[in-house]
Amino acid sequence: MVNTQSDYLVEVEGLSKRFPTRGSVLGKSSSFVQALDAVSFGIKRGETLGLVGESGCGKTTLGKTLLRLIEPTSGTIRFSGRDITQLSGAHMQEMRRKMQIIFQDPYTSLNPRMSVRRILEEPLEIHGLHPGRVARNKRLAELLDYVQMPHQALQKYPHEFSGGQRQRISIARALAVDPEFIVCDESVSALDVSIQAQVINLLIELQEQLGLTYLFVAHDLKVVEFIAHRVAVMYLGKVVEMAPTTSLYRHQSHPYTHALLSAIPTPDPRRKGERIVLQGDIPSPVDPPSGCHFHPRCWRAIDRCKTQFPVKTSLEKDQYFCCWNPVEKNTS
Repeated sequence: MVNTQSDYLVEVEGLSKRFPTRGSVLGKSSSFVQALDAVSFGIKRGETLGLVGESGCGKTTLGKTLLRLIEPTSGTIRFSGRDITQLSGAHMQEMRRKMQIIFQDPYTSLNPRMSVRRILEEPLEIHGLHPGRVARNKRLAELLDYVQMPHQALQKYPHEFSGGQRQRISIARALAVDPEFIVCDESVSALDVSIQAQVINLLIELQEQLGLTYLFVAHDLKVVEFIAHRVAVMYLGKVVEMAPTTSLYRHQSHPYTHALLSAIPTPDPRRKGERIVLQGDIPSPVDPPSGCHFHPRCWRAIDRCKTQFPVKTSLEKDQYFCCWNPVEKNTS
């Protein structure tokens, strides 16, 4: 019998993060940026969870907080059932072997003074993996094979490669310690469209080959549709809707999700739907609106939206939204 608990590699409950703003009174900040606001969700083993939303909604903060590159203010993060928010020192370093990140910009995420060999050797040395020259060289060759790079690349430096090649090196570095979970933080957004497709296909192949689990942070909704099994939609520090990718792209219950997906360009003018243009910008997380944070920009807002944040409404397994007046499903 399958243990349901073990189906989820990462489980987040009530995760919040507040950053103090600049300026203080008697050494204490008088205001805070609420980057994450009581976020709860799970990521299944071997799946890709897409995370989308406008710039400033908290996507990158959430990804880094899951790895404890940013410390949470409150809430729990469980990895394989273990609460990593309570770990420190050697215990957390041991856990970091299982969790890695691929950053957005391959031009700045690789040390220009280090050769590819040193870039890939560094995480192995930190974690004491593959000691000995023969074992180390075998592992480095294996990593380059994973990302489809020639072994001669070991002697070169980052500036000698294209953007797509640098991102492949970044992926190889993330794979070096044999992780289970990888946060892909806008990891293809800095690349040309044709190169994006190559890197996305590589990530999918590696997931199938190595059994990896991804949190894929992106603003390109077409890329997310292609790679993600499920999609979480964030708005001002909260997850407002989550659903399997095919279900979400077919019908969106939350008005914000509906507006986001209406902006996806389509090459077929006959399939062009109604474009929903949101008024105004995303509010400041220093002073978020009361009730549902989206209500000042929402064309479906009712009085209740202004005073109460919506409760979570579950539709099917792994599918829910937070809205008092959801978008009606088109049955025609």
